[in-house]
Amino acid sequence: MEAKFISLDDKLNDYVLAHSGATNDDLLNDLRARTEQLGDIAGMLISREQGTFLTLMAMAAMHALEIGTFTGYSSTCIARGLKSGGTLTCLDISDEWTSIAREFWAQGGLSDRVTLHLGAAADTFAKISSDKKFDLVFIDADKPNYDVYYELVLPRVQSGGLIIFDNMLWHGKVTDESINDDDTVAIRALNDKLTADTRVISVLVPFGDGFHLCRKL
Repeated sequence: MEAKFISLDDKLNDYVLAHSGATNDDLLNDLRARTEQLGDIAGMLISREQGTFLTLMAMAAMHALEIGTFTGYSSTCIARGLKSGGTLTCLDISDEWTSIAREFWAQGGLSDRVTLHLGAAADTFAKISSDKKFDLVFIDADKPNYDVYYELVLPRVQSGGLIIFDNMLWHGKVTDESINDDDTVAIRALNDKLTADTRVISVLVPFGDGFHLCRKL
């Protein structure tokens, strides 16, 4: 049987975006515009439809964790979706970028849901109380440390909880055997590991630059 998939051209991608619930959101539109002022680094933003997806996933969560916050687009989407009384813990190394996030959390009335820890993620995560468990984790940070973060957070994720990794197709580089930089090698290795890991059930989704979703068993 032939593989069942569809390639997106610009027209079809625009159609998907128009039906993904994020194009008419003033707060998110303003946040994207503000981030684009940073220049090429704005390419680190997740796509609009990925943001809507994160909001949907967060609706089942009380406590969420994000590693790699940047200017706050994904965290804003997650925080909006959390159950009443829910919390989001964010780990990032940049005070400059996260200052924009804090501004938009405040505009969106989300500041009371979000706690930001600045510093190397592995170090700051170690300072979070071991009693804190998470229902949802989103990881979008330095690629060579993705596996480190995975092993750190998995014991703190509730059974049935979800871990989502971004950039797991890495602009298509994962299938090009001539490309072996540290980022690409790390992403390939983690995709292989997650697929075989009996602690989770996972699926690699061609969504944006690739989400790898893992449900803890």
